[in-house]
Amino acid sequence: MNIAKMMQQAKVMQEKMQTMQEQLADIEVEGQSGGGLVKVTTTCKNDIRRVDIDPSLIVADEKEVLEDLIKAALNDAKSKADQKLADETQSMMGDLGLPAGAQLPF
Repeated sequence: MNIAKMMQQAKVMQEKMQTMQEQLADIEVEGQSGGGLVKVTTTCKNDIRRVDIDPSLIVADEKEVLEDLIKAALNDAKSKADQKLADETQSMMGDLGLPAGAQLPF
């Protein structure tokens, strides 16, 4: 086992992780609930970009339903962002020839 080679590979991996983190800030995913009546767009860094509410939901006595739908759409968007992060990480590790689920020193 060549320690110098491992350290170089770890450095490359760290640089790729940094680049990926920067790119994820620009990748958007959309979560939705209520059959698309509420949509939330977020980045893979969990920054909310847009909330779109179908006008049919804007009724005073439906406040609780609307709040629940927004919460569900936010959770859906976060779940999709987490999956995108996992997919991108897996792809990057494969590109470096590392096994899936490898524990990294950073």
